[in-house]
Amino acid sequence: MAFEKAPILLASASRSRLEILRGAGLETMRARPSGLDEEALREKSGGDAVQASLALAREKARLVSAKEPKSFVIGADQILVHQGRLYGKAETMDEARARLRLFRGSRHFLKGGAALMREGRLLWSASSSAEMIMRDFSDRFLEIYLESAGDAILQSVGCYALEGLGAHLFSQIEGDYFAILGIPLLSLLEALRREGAIEA
Repeated sequence: MAFEKAPILLASASRSRLEILRGAGLETMRARPSGLDEEALREKSGGDAVQASLALAREKARLVSAKEPKSFVIGADQILVHQGRLYGKAETMDEARARLRLFRGSRHFLKGGAALMREGRLLWSASSSAEMIMRDFSDRFLEIYLESAGDAILQSVGCYALEGLGAHLFSQIEGDYFAILGIPLLSLLEALRREGAIEA
């Protein structure tokens, strides 16, 4: 039995976010990617990862809400910050390899934004931050990891899925687990309940 009382859409092609939401009982929800040029909007952020992730989340939700006004639309985005530089998703496995070599033995931060809209009106938004400390793994381990994980890691801003093989990359993490995976689930569910989108 699904918890939804109204149509809910995820303005994203992210499989992990969709799986998290369906795992929380939102079984009938659908994904509808926004088609947003994320890189262009990220570049306008002026280097503020929190504001950029929030702006991206809201714009994704707005674009889909304009096409599906009666649905509750969830937008989400995540930006990785390492030594002051902002990163989106890697485009190739070679780029992922280079990034993981750069990140190993150091800490980076995941800055996330999420938004909920209906009929083009912003109902809720939230930001999140997590600190990720990557262990100093060997080159051999890195090659085994890349071969085992495959190009699915290109769907993650950090080139890892913490709920899977990516856990091997870390010595310590601090932050909300669901937000690290891509969406602040508990506060989102509270917003959906408050707005009457799901059973309370």
